Amino acid sequence: MSLNDAPRGVRVHLALFGKRNAGKSSVINALTGQETAIVSEVKGTTTDPVFKAIEILPIGPCVIIDTAGFDDVGELGELRIKKTLEVLDKTDVALLIIDINLGISDDDNIILKTLSDKKKPVIVVLNKMDTLDKSEAGKKAAQLQETLNTPVVALSALTKQGIKDLKSAIISVIPENEDTFKIVGDLINPGDFVVLVTPIDKAAPKGRLILPQQQTIRDVLESDAMAIVTKEYELRETLSNLAKKPKLVITDSQVFLKVAADTPKDILMTSFSILFARQKGDLTEFIRGAKAIDRLQNGDKVLIAEGCTHHRQSDDIGSVKIPRWIRQRTGKQLEFEFTSGVTFTEDVKKYALIVHCGACMMNRTGMLSRIASAKALGVPIVNYGILIAYVQGLMSRALEPFPLAKMVLEEEFG
Repeated sequence: MSLNDAPRGVRVHLALFGKRNAGKSSVINALTGQETAIVSEVKGTTTDPVFKAIEILPIGPCVIIDTAGFDDVGELGELRIKKTLEVLDKTDVALLIIDINLGISDDDNIILKTLSDKKKPVIVVLNKMDTLDKSEAGKKAAQLQETLNTPVVALSALTKQGIKDLKSAIISVIPENEDTFKIVGDLINPGDFVVLVTPIDKAAPKGRLILPQQQTIRDVLESDAMAIVTKEYELRETLSNLAKKPKLVITDSQVFLKVAADTPKDILMTSFSILFARQKGDLTEFIRGAKAIDRLQNGDKVLIAEGCTHHRQSDDIGSVKIPRWIRQRTGKQLEFEFTSGVTFTEDVKKYALIVHCGACMMNRTGMLSRIASAKALGVPIVNYGILIAYVQGLMSRALEPFPLAKMVLEEEFG
């Protein structure tokens, strides 16, 4: 990924669902204007969900997700359907592809019910309209839209007829607040200085900063403020050389203690992870989750969940440091389990606590779904940055820039 590419986490996620051979892959190719997906007359060509980051005019940066058919069969087919269901939690807009000649089926109605239960915006796409008279295709679309009370678009993936209508429909149902929440822009004013403490992370690819740092710098610049980047051992000198006091110091959570010691008390301070907890998740729920750390008992299971996969280092934050900090804080014998990437967990209720990464590679929809699944089962969930601030006695200071979060902190912890 280059610095000019929009990361997956800030793209609208469009997922295509439907029966085998309804034309999902063909619709993707027509929508994107290129051979993005493999097309075949053989049923079940698409197996595991396929994620493709792409620009679609005039929608903008998107992730297209092609899924296996909901009517897949056999033991392998059941596994494919299971993977398709996992995609729902990451979906911003769902496209249900139906063969216009076959009409809506029981399988399609099951998909619609599932999407409705999860409150996902959905557009029904009647594909293969080139096989019918245009007026007949339009009539079928209008009748189905009235029956379902859901946007319906008739199109032909083969001739590209109706693709503009589909793009317009997608734009009309995209959640208005999707990924528009500022990382830091609402906390600063034009002309402010913002100091970003960025240790050179061993897990970052050579030659560039890790994604949360990149995105935060971009947000500062878009807010007409000034980003000053330094390492933890140069922070004290950096602050002394500034002509005016910075509005905010943002640090990598792993060096919280040193940065807190070197940052004067009259300068606001927080971490990249906490900023992303607010942008991608639910900051107040994470604060409540931190309270559960001190309730852990011997034998409790703790899940460490990450939204992406990366090469783990010997001092990895998720698999090494956080378990060590929790053990030191609690003094308990705990069982730690780990997940990463697309898969979250199928058995949320077995955990006494879930600790989640900053979700920089996930979209907000996916992160909120994970929080909701934990909350529904009464399982506390906390973000990396909040947990680190809590176990190091810095949570009150790290939440100082967020008045509402401070109120929740005072209500929960007194």
